[in-house]
Amino acid sequence: MKKKQFKAESKKLLDLMIHSIYTNKEISIRELISNASDALDKAYFNSLTKKEMKIKKEDLKIQIFLDKDKKTITIKDNGCGMNKEELENNLGTIAESGSSLFKSQNQDENISIIGQFGVGFYSAFMIANKVTVKSKPYGSKEAYLWESEGNDGYIIEECKKKDYGTEIILTMKEDEEDEVYSDYLEEYKIRSIIKKYSNYIKYPIEMEVTKKELKEGSKEEYEEKTEMETLNSMIPIWKKKKSEVTDEEYDNFYTSTFYDYEKPFQVIDSHVEGLTEYDALLFIPSHSPFDLYTKDYKKGLQLYSNGVLIQEHCEELLPDHYSFVKGIVDSKDLPLNISRETLQQNKIIERIASNVEKKITSELKKLLENDREKYETFYRNFGLALKLGIYQSYGMKKDALQDLLLFTSSKTMKFKTLNEYEYLDKQDKIYYVVGETNDKINLMPQVEAMKEKGYDILYLTDDIDEFVMNMMHEYNGKHFENILSSKLDIETEEEKKELEKINEEKKNLISTMKETLKNVVKDVKFTTSLSNHPVCLASEGQISAGMEKVLNTLPNGEKVKAEEVLMINAKHPIVKKLEGLKKEELEKYAKVLYNQARLIEGLSLDNPSEITDIICELLAK
Repeated sequence: MKKKQFKAESKKLLDLMIHSIYTNKEISIRELISNASDALDKAYFNSLTKKEMKIKKEDLKIQIFLDKDKKTITIKDNGCGMNKEELENNLGTIAESGSSLFKSQNQDENISIIGQFGVGFYSAFMIANKVTVKSKPYGSKEAYLWESEGNDGYIIEECKKKDYGTEIILTMKEDEEDEVYSDYLEEYKIRSIIKKYSNYIKYPIEMEVTKKELKEGSKEEYEEKTEMETLNSMIPIWKKKKSEVTDEEYDNFYTSTFYDYEKPFQVIDSHVEGLTEYDALLFIPSHSPFDLYTKDYKKGLQLYSNGVLIQEHCEELLPDHYSFVKGIVDSKDLPLNISRETLQQNKIIERIASNVEKKITSELKKLLENDREKYETFYRNFGLALKLGIYQSYGMKKDALQDLLLFTSSKTMKFKTLNEYEYLDKQDKIYYVVGETNDKINLMPQVEAMKEKGYDILYLTDDIDEFVMNMMHEYNGKHFENILSSKLDIETEEEKKELEKINEEKKNLISTMKETLKNVVKDVKFTTSLSNHPVCLASEGQISAGMEKVLNTLPNGEKVKAEEVLMINAKHPIVKKLEGLKKEELEKYAKVLYNQARLIEGLSLDNPSEITDIICELLAK
């Protein structure tokens, strides 16, 4: 029989489809299974409206047969089948989809059609050098065969077929150096593909398997038997209501699906209807992955279309600050054969992603309100990710995430939210301080003085914390202020007048110290806001000493220098000592006091050798 040519510039389009849309050859089996599922859906739907069709849903199934001798894989269904015209239209024209047409003509919520573009069938040519389709519609006496070896076209002719439905026979390609096509003839390969991509197809997928069993009456002699075995579980756990699933079932599903050795910390179940319909099953892990904050970490949720895996890591479904979340999204609104490029621009994905983000945020807020201890455990694991969400979005995620943040409070030495921060009367700022650990922060001069005056201070111990505060600017109209800032204004009016008088009286001393330290500090000032410490450093400008420390540790980053002010405790005995010094000695004391202040801040010394020499010289006098 003379071959017919594909329509729609078939040769060029077929090449483009095989090599561009699908890069993973396993997809071909997934596509054919999905097409078979569609055919079963159509048959069952038609049986509901046509009395002459006597079809029971429990009889519908997909079967797979492997023949190593003939090098063939047969995928068979007892679905609606196709007549000659349908074979011509659906398989002879690339990108023509019977599934899509059927779905548009039958808007019924009980029917789910996976394939929508018609190109999935042709992925079979990635692993097969010949594809044969035998099909017989329900109630028809005639069956037809469609066969093609690829770009050269296809034939359609009448054939013999006993039962209705469709069977697709793939004649496998010869093995190549970088691709072993014969693997697809192995039971283990087909099992793994079904489990990975089609485990939740709602019809049984059976395969003829070979098993060794003891011969009847024998204790040692085995014989091989073949039998049909169902490979898929059919009912996705994420389509069930949370009340129908036990904690143990969730734990087992999570650990086996996402290869974690610990059960999930939190399960988030979501079933959304309306403009975009989908089911989502999300898990917060019990521990932070070791590579979570590295470029090698792969975020994303598994994306399904009607129980068929489309993408194993769909990054578009999760914002970066929730990249630690694992889980599955299954939407019947997504076409099965959607390409990665289309996926990135898909409006349905955008809507689902937005809903998923809101759902996670909502669940975390509930956890914070209802189980504070558990939330704090979560925060110790993933609080850094939430802060990164605010910082990396330049504050755009502030409103969504700010109430999830926790910081240690100087008053309780326990976690507080920003909303729980304690204000003094007429206080219009939220005060914070940056340090390596809570213990080290407690030893800072400014902290001691602020605590004595009754202020609540938030302790920031992550490198990113101060950058996050700068991105947020304020909370509920209250601006954030670093207590290590030279602009800190907590003195009473009486203290301010006293300071003006001290700075005026000691302006010569200040002038000498300022000249001595002109290359390292912007100013030298006296203060009454320190308790027992002689000196401290305050920052002036956009970059604080803490930010300087972080920025200067970044690889390939330009070195930065914070504008610092040396603050001297006007009530400390060291002041009287300074007043009695000659200029040369005062310069030495100035250097020692400045470096002492740096050490208190946890900063390195620029010239430790010089300072130690000066200290030894002063001690020897």
